[in-house]
Amino acid sequence: MGILLEKGKNKKFWLTLSILSNITLLGLFKYYNFFISNINGLTGSHFILLNLVLPIGLSFHTFQSLSYTIEVYYGRQKAVRHAGYFALYVMFYPQLVAGPIERPQHLLPQFFIHQKFSSQKLYEGLRLMAWGFFKKVVIADRIGLYADAVFKHPAHLQPMQIWLAVFFFSTQIYADFSGYSDIAIGAARCMGIDLCINFNRPYQSTNIRAFWKRWHISLSSWFRDYVYIPLGGSRKGKRRKNLNLLITFILSALWHGAGWTFIVWGFLHGTYMLIYDFFNARFSTIKIPGRIAWFITCCCVGFAWIFFRASSVANALTIISRGSKVADISFGNILSVPGSGLEFGNFTMAFSMCVITYMFIIEKFTPPKLLNPYSKTIVETGVFAGTILLIIFFGIFQKSSFIYFQF
Repeated sequence: MGILLEKGKNKKFWLTLSILSNITLLGLFKYYNFFISNINGLTGSHFILLNLVLPIGLSFHTFQSLSYTIEVYYGRQKAVRHAGYFALYVMFYPQLVAGPIERPQHLLPQFFIHQKFSSQKLYEGLRLMAWGFFKKVVIADRIGLYADAVFKHPAHLQPMQIWLAVFFFSTQIYADFSGYSDIAIGAARCMGIDLCINFNRPYQSTNIRAFWKRWHISLSSWFRDYVYIPLGGSRKGKRRKNLNLLITFILSALWHGAGWTFIVWGFLHGTYMLIYDFFNARFSTIKIPGRIAWFITCCCVGFAWIFFRASSVANALTIISRGSKVADISFGNILSVPGSGLEFGNFTMAFSMCVITYMFIIEKFTPPKLLNPYSKTIVETGVFAGTILLIIFFGIFQKSSFIYFQF
């Protein structure tokens, strides 16, 4: 398709065919059963559901392929005439399963350069990989045990347990997904390949727009460039802009998974953006103190994560209902989750809070790629060594896949 697009004849036809072929495969494997089951439920019909195995990294390499043909269509990328190089671009193993989603003009040219071994790049890559493993096995997998137990058995829990579980999941999904991104970027760096930054300290954001400029950057920019702007962006009036925003967020939510919980999550974030733009346009002279704005942003993001994590909309509403019972607030026995068999001990809780604080402090005072440039100062070497020791002695190494592997 890229070669046909570059020839310049019937470009729109070939682009449309390329997009439809990619989206059809993605829709068949990922969304067919969701839509058919809803149709069966609404109409009483009995259309057959398919028992399909989801191909590894389907959502990510589909979007990367789409990015390639779109960029060739607009003349921002030359068509690749070697199937091996194109396959390497689509299936580059560090970022195949969960991103970052690379643009062809950034990644493809690097494959045509003879990469010589560099001990400095190896050191940089290993350090970033260590940081990613720390976030995954020391933080995410540990606090995920508590969050999973609460979301599975929320019916009789007190508000403090609900709030703690929401805080833990908000931290878990960041540590898990940004940890994978760090590992992917670090692994590529060891081979001399630079991947784009996917997270830039999103939980330091003081408004929802800033959050989405810092969270899953490669996907956010993909939807901005290939969905929001082609729909008209903000060029066709406020009503159309608002509609485009909602459509973009809902499509982004569906990309994450075929389920109503994801749709609600996307709708909430789209609504947050509309509310933020409304108040920013009409009350721009009112300055909300930074810490208050940060707290409001984190609360909004955390509330939306409830739907992202919940097994169903009913499960999410139960979580919200139990968390809103302010009269039942108690600090006693919040570590035990009835019905789950989980006993989150005092040491585990204290240790979890300490390593979460350690992670956010280190990332607050360092650039996105972690202590870049990689000068081997005593402080940086100490952080590297301390991180490895935490992984060895406190990592949870039981089988636990990354959250975004399911997408």
